[in-house]
Amino acid sequence: MRGRKPFARSRGNAPKPPEALPRCPEHLSDIARKEWRRLAGTLHKMGVLTVVDRAALAAYCQCYGRWVEAEQKLKETPTILKTPSGHVQQSPWLSISNKQLELMGRYMAELGLSPSARQRLSMGPDHAPDAEPLEIRFVTTYEGADPPEGAGDKDTLTIGSRPSVHPGGPRITRAP
Repeated sequence: MRGRKPFARSRGNAPKPPEALPRCPEHLSDIARKEWRRLAGTLHKMGVLTVVDRAALAAYCQCYGRWVEAEQKLKETPTILKTPSGHVQQSPWLSISNKQLELMGRYMAELGLSPSARQRLSMGPDHAPDAEPLEIRFVTTYEGADPPEGAGDKDTLTIGSRPSVHPGGPRITRAP
């Protein structure tokens, strides 16, 4: 699928997985385990991570560990190599690094690990943010003169916010 991902539609009858914090898988590398410990608690508190999401976070962490390893190797070796036959090619570590970054980006979108991915997450009615209206006041300054009659409260815009799960975004209305 190309382009932006659509907003998730909240279904009231969607199955709910247990809310327990999953354990870190034993097969992860040391770097991947550190990344797991850094993210798992926070994602669980956000309501994104449950026991059924263990494999997705493990895959992200393993990609992260491989990316860090490839970047460390790139510090030690050149990014362009000359083959025995005289041809020039890019380092295999650069290919590994790029592929792991690509995979990490996909998992980051699924797990809400970027600001735009978090906006697309559907958290349900229990996690809906308060929809407090925001008031923006535009002020016009007149130098050396009084403002024209009728200027004042009519220059106020009220923006009523909606929960982020709604694809329509904020609505702007003119104050009475």
